[in-house]
Amino acid sequence: MKSQKFILNLLVVFLTSSIASVYAQTKDITLEDIWSGEFSQERMQNLQSLKDGKSYIVQDYDRVSQDMKVEIFSYKTGEKTGTLLSSKAIPGLSVFQTFQLSDDESKVILGTNVESIFRRSTRGIFYVYDLESKELVKIDEEMIQSPTFSPEGSKVGYVKNNNIFFKDIKTNSIVKVTTDGEKNKIINGVTDWVYEEEFSFVRAFEWNPSGTKIAYLKFDESNVPEFSMDLYGNYGQSLYPKQDVFKYPKAGEENAKVSLHLFDINSRRNSKIELGNYEYLPRLEWTQDEDLFSIQTLNRYQNELKLYLVNAETNEPKLVLTEKDNAYVDVTDDLTFLNNNSFIWTSEKDGWKHIYHYAENGNLINQVTSGAWEVTNYYGFDDKSGRIYFQSTENGSVNRDVFSVLANGKNKLRLTRKTGTNRADFSADFTYFVNTFTNTKTPAVYTLHKASNGELVREIKDNSALLNKLDNYNISPKELSTINVNGNELNTWMIKPPNYNPENSYPLLMFQYSGPGSQSVSNTFFGTNDYWYQMLAQQGYIVACVDGRGTGYKGRDFKKVTQKELGKFELEDQISAAKLFGGRDYIDADRIGIWGWSYGGFMASNAMFQANDVFKAAIAVAPVTSWRFYDTVYTERYMTTPQENPSGYDDNSPISHVDKFDKGNYLLVHGSADDNVHVQNTMQLIEALVQANKQFDWRIYPDKNHGIYGGNTRLHLYTLMTKFIKENL
Repeated sequence: MKSQKFILNLLVVFLTSSIASVYAQTKDITLEDIWSGEFSQERMQNLQSLKDGKSYIVQDYDRVSQDMKVEIFSYKTGEKTGTLLSSKAIPGLSVFQTFQLSDDESKVILGTNVESIFRRSTRGIFYVYDLESKELVKIDEEMIQSPTFSPEGSKVGYVKNNNIFFKDIKTNSIVKVTTDGEKNKIINGVTDWVYEEEFSFVRAFEWNPSGTKIAYLKFDESNVPEFSMDLYGNYGQSLYPKQDVFKYPKAGEENAKVSLHLFDINSRRNSKIELGNYEYLPRLEWTQDEDLFSIQTLNRYQNELKLYLVNAETNEPKLVLTEKDNAYVDVTDDLTFLNNNSFIWTSEKDGWKHIYHYAENGNLINQVTSGAWEVTNYYGFDDKSGRIYFQSTENGSVNRDVFSVLANGKNKLRLTRKTGTNRADFSADFTYFVNTFTNTKTPAVYTLHKASNGELVREIKDNSALLNKLDNYNISPKELSTINVNGNELNTWMIKPPNYNPENSYPLLMFQYSGPGSQSVSNTFFGTNDYWYQMLAQQGYIVACVDGRGTGYKGRDFKKVTQKELGKFELEDQISAAKLFGGRDYIDADRIGIWGWSYGGFMASNAMFQANDVFKAAIAVAPVTSWRFYDTVYTERYMTTPQENPSGYDDNSPISHVDKFDKGNYLLVHGSADDNVHVQNTMQLIEALVQANKQFDWRIYPDKNHGIYGGNTRLHLYTLMTKFIKENL
């Protein structure tokens, strides 16, 4: 009898634990979970390699002691080996936000009160701190931009009120390099809005290797039309809105006149470099020769890029390379000058993005990489080993691997082993690299490897805690596959409900971005939106994404087929993909929705208006509604100007198709302070819908930019979108 009772008790315990285990794995994701950071991944802190290549530094803030530190660590062991600086140890400086080391690592620029201007630009109060003498010197009493050490570390160049200055650290004297800077008129040494956004750089001045000359760009934006935004502020702050006014060249309008200049530190002489005809100067870089620097020019069509080498003694430019394309030429940061002034360059001229090696005079030495795959990141050249390090899609367009190859194109080595997405961060001397690996089943894993052969040195950090946490939730796999649409094999992912039954029929929500050269389908783990998709899947929806024509990493022709017709082929592919999915037994063809943000919002709007026989509902967040409203650099790269291509602009504008919006449900969302895709896009579309007497839903988020975030904003937005989907799909 005792034995039977014991067995019965064991059975009760087993059943109880089994039920608890099943219950623990049936937890549903909530929006509050997502936007409270419940599923955040552990990440490597931003590390910076010291020049010895054996150590790296990390900035870290101790909230208890309120001490901002920069700590030194060993690559090989990961152990802390020292403290480079501590705000508590610097008299007169309670804390700093940013730091920048001099080339010889003896001094550091420390930033305080740093505030954002646009996407990449900031301004603040900055100091120079001498790590040996412990002396702290304020660079300027006012807010400045882009402070940068001269290579030998004796001076700091910076921009204030649109003029370039430099401070001599030894004498504490300040020299004004330019004098004509004026808001919304002349900019020296930093870029205007459109260069910052579309050419991805802010500081537009560069020291030569000896610190005796400064090459810089001047922007004359006197004739560029102004754009203004009302800023409403918080309740009770002000009775009247403020207005932000800045220069923004829209498609077909006048750009800033950009010119190249050279300042000689010793003679205090400014000179202008004449470069002939061009529209843009998207890159400026010195060679390793103190009297030779490079400048890249682009025509307005952006289909002809020229590389010049400028003699800083004579101010004479020499054209060494011209890149042409029937569509456009991409501007990159891959140009690297070797110690003999030969240079590394990347190009799509054979139909795929690859690495090339050129002599100083522009003669091709050799094509370093080749094949029906793309170089997706150029990491650099090691002059000791003669090897080039890069990332590519050789293992499939949704995957990334890290490779090295000799400059002559021989002896290529795959340095990463796992299939998925691998990203590398190399030490200064290319001894080591930190690899970040992820795939659809694996959140970020950080490991240290030898750069010579990819050998694992040590494991640094993983996200096993997140995986353990997700074991308690109803998580569905993210399935990667391809579909054949309009004669092309397109990458796609799909998330199905956890209790998926192929005998059932499910509503489908499609997400896409679709912009030129973009990629939304990749072998990576969940991002924030993926948890939202998991939540929708738990509530009985299938979510899918398709990268159609015009997206990237599948060769030049696939990417550039949309030239002069943004929105045409991309929409055809989304419609065809939706029909293909709708033909599957497990998808309800009468309940297919689509959504997107920015370019994706442009696409979702077109899908709703032009294909509401296929799509039942659509959400467009911060959409472009007419490319006439967007900036010159981005828009004309793909569309030329509205004056030359009016049909390309208008035939694919959602505004032109509101009359076809005969059925379905549409939600339109925008931030009122979007300096990128202006709320004007949404207002113009709203007016067209109203005048066509079309019913729809819309929301404006006051004072929110293109990202629409801050406080509870994202939670509110996704609550709104979830409610819309559940009510309409």
